[in-house]
Parts: sequence; structure tokens; C-alpha cells
Amino acid sequence: MNINSKVSLHTGRQMPIIGLGTWKLKYDTANIIYHALKLGYSMFDTSGDYGTQPEIGEGIARSGVKRGSIYLVTKVEEDDEAYSATKKNLQELDLDYADLMLIHRPPETGYGEKLWEQLIRAKEEGLTKDIGVSNYSVEQIEGLAEHTGVWPVVNQIEWTCFGHTQEMLDFCNDNDIIIQAYSPMTRTERLDDERLSAIAERYGKSPAQIMIRWNLQLGTVPLPKANNLEHLKEDIDVFDFEISDEDMSALSNLNEMYSALGDLKYA
Repeated sequence: MNINSKVSLHTGRQMPIIGLGTWKLKYDTANIIYHALKLGYSMFDTSGDYGTQPEIGEGIARSGVKRGSIYLVTKVEEDDEAYSATKKNLQELDLDYADLMLIHRPPETGYGEKLWEQLIRAKEEGLTKDIGVSNYSVEQIEGLAEHTGVWPVVNQIEWTCFGHTQEMLDFCNDNDIIIQAYSPMTRTERLDDERLSAIAERYGKSPAQIMIRWNLQLGTVPLPKANNLEHLKEDIDVFDFEISDEDMSALSNLNEMYSALGDLKYA
């Protein structure tokens, strides 16, 4: 396992095993993206409502990295006309296609069937390579699949050793859906937990690096956010060690359904 490793999607395509989240990454965004690409990051997660897409596109263009070497994830909102929103996102990014387009969150009623149908159309027309969801429960994913016969390749959810569910992990494993973990470090809220710190000390790593590595070994895809060069480097310095089975269990047992947002939307 290294920064160039990929995970296979059920469509046959592949996705990097770690990416960079860009929510609230509004300061010097283009420069952060540029340096992230130079460090070896290849996947970037954004959304139309983050306000970061034009600068992400600028950073990509400035880097000179070929488009085929970059994996771009963006999202449509629950009140969007998803096909039109997909085109708008691509215009803001100055890209011809997304690698993965997600429904950002389920609508208040229903499962987002119309949104899903429009994303299926966007995929058929080459505007995105794959489609998925974010903040969806098991029931909501099943509802989309039952309505269209098309399963998402990804469910992007808040996921840490302090907040996760075995039900979702089992469901996604059983249905070849990848969990993308946003806020994988609890937005720094739990980095000073003594139990986490004790494990980190044994490996000579930071608590943040342990939380990222826990995700990687669990088979989920972490999307840590970093807004400076030091943190960009730290977050990918996680491929020179392996957490033992015993410590993986200890980390998973820290679970208390914690959410930095107030609640786990999918639980």
C-alpha cells in the first residue's frame, strides 16, 4: 500500500485510496491544490456549494499534471436539477468530465430518485465516469438501487474510529460500495484523546496519522483536509507502518457514534 495504490470500483474503474477534502479550503486554494499534486495527491473532493471549484481548476491547470492522472470528485445538491448542476460544476472546474459525481445529501422526502436518474444520464453522456451518494443510509441506498437498478460506487460519509457503524461497513462490503470517509480526523475535535494518543506514541506517529491509517486498513478511503504544506505532508506520511490487529480493534472500539457535525447522517 502506497500513495499510488488504487481501490477497484464495481464498474471496473479504479479510485485512489486517499484524497484531499476541500470543504472550507477557501484560502490560497489554487496553491494548495498545486502543492498537493506535486506531493503525490491525485484525488480531490469538492462540491458546488463549497465555493472552491474555480480555484481547484486553476491549481490543476497550473500544475501541468495530465487530467488522466487526477481523480476529481464533486457533488450536486438535493434541490438541484442534477444534470444541469453537473454541467455547471464542470464549467466552474474548467474540466470536461468528473471522475465521480455524488448526490451531496438525500432530499427530505424520498431517496432522490430523480436526482439519481439525472446522474445516470450524465454518466451515459460522459460528463462523469461514475456516480455515487453522500450521507445516505442503508435504506436510502437500497431505495435508489431498487428504483433504477443502478448501485452507487461510493457512499461518502462522516467516518472515524470515534464515529461509525458496523451495519454500514458490512452493507457496503456486501454490495461492493466504497466508503469515502470525510472528516476522518473528527475536524481535530478528538485528536487529544488519551487512548488515541497512546496508540500513536507506540508507532511514532501523530494521532491524525493513526486515524488516517485506521481508515486505510479498514478499506475505507479517507479524505483529510489540509490548508498548509506541513499538514499536506503529514497526512500522506502513513504508508511506512502498519497498525496491528490488536490496535485496529482498540481503535474501532473507541466508537461512540461521535459526529463533529452533531449526528451521523447515515445512522
